[in-house]
Amino acid sequence: MSELINNREHRKKALKEMIMELHDGKSLEEVKPKFEKMFGGVSSKEISDIEQEIIMEGMPVQEVQRLCNVHASIFKGSIEDIHRDVKEIPGHPVHTFMLENRAIEELIEKDIEPHLKDFKEKDNQEKRYQLLENFNLLLDIDKHYSRKENLLFPYLEKYGITAPPQVMWGVDDEIREKIKEVKSTLQDKNSDHKVIVDKAEDLLYEVNEMIFKEESILFPMAADTLTQDEWITIGDESEEIGYCLTAPIEKWKPERVDLEEQEQQEGKEADKGYVKFETGILNPKEISAIFNHLPVDITFVDKNDIVKYFSQAKERIFPRTKSVIGREVSNCHPPASVHVVEDIVNDFKSGKKDSEEFYIRLGEMYVYIRYFAVRDEKGEYMGTLEVSQNIQPIQEIKGEKRLLTE
Repeated sequence: MSELINNREHRKKALKEMIMELHDGKSLEEVKPKFEKMFGGVSSKEISDIEQEIIMEGMPVQEVQRLCNVHASIFKGSIEDIHRDVKEIPGHPVHTFMLENRAIEELIEKDIEPHLKDFKEKDNQEKRYQLLENFNLLLDIDKHYSRKENLLFPYLEKYGITAPPQVMWGVDDEIREKIKEVKSTLQDKNSDHKVIVDKAEDLLYEVNEMIFKEESILFPMAADTLTQDEWITIGDESEEIGYCLTAPIEKWKPERVDLEEQEQQEGKEADKGYVKFETGILNPKEISAIFNHLPVDITFVDKNDIVKYFSQAKERIFPRTKSVIGREVSNCHPPASVHVVEDIVNDFKSGKKDSEEFYIRLGEMYVYIRYFAVRDEKGEYMGTLEVSQNIQPIQEIKGEKRLLTE
């Protein structure tokens, strides 16, 4: 395991050195062969980590942004395409983003580029109006960028991925500004013909480069990071901002298990009266209130790996939405960490383990996460109980307290 980690660190260091060489003035042609010789492939996550490190070490975001196209051209053709699944699911936000990219490319290839070619040969008012109409349509790209910046980026930032969104947002703004500049020059009767052509060609280059960066870096990285619930939220909120030149083919509805229906089919309709325990009786309202007043977060996954319950404590550590009920637990975690959850559950099912624990720092919280195998009186596996608690206040306890707080 340590060998793998060291190798990964070595790759990261080498990639970072090559980007710094570009920053120090080496040409793309000088650096690219070195990259191709040393690496057979590189993941989008590695690129993200490197850019994040460079910024954290003091390089201005604008500098990384300036090198963004150079980075992309180096990585072109070498990034592993491992996310064919989400981009092929109609209605999934990634699928919709890419659908829009195809529509943008079609607008450029079928309308803008032929009209720009005609305009280069002869400048007249009719051709200016034609291009103006085309670039008015391209301005719709603002919706594509706004959904990315306001719906997708916040989730990446939540996971500590801040540099790529910062850099990309800056380039998005540049593209927006360049579209306005091209429109402005087309509307100005006295504007220079060559200036219009140069600005338009530069803009189209930047738009196409952004499409490449989104599909080769941003979307795979996001697919690696976000949970299915987070993608559902992005999809649900996308309509408020709108879509660019096209719209989702259909509504994406991941498969869920209808727990109530399942219980009824199994003849286990919920008892609406009191529930008898070995040590007392409680009604459902009391049970719910008790769980919600415990100073811990509780989530229960049944023996079929379906999320069946979570408590609603006043200060939940890991946010949950009701949409998580009935879903497979593997779909409730970021792809990068889902194997950890699956290993825990498999160990519980096989009897290899009865519990597991983790402790991590989240801002000012020191979070203690415990997993317990829940078994019946015969020892048969019934499910997994996750219990999370902020133990920072407990760790700060000193001395004794014997009197009531006034």
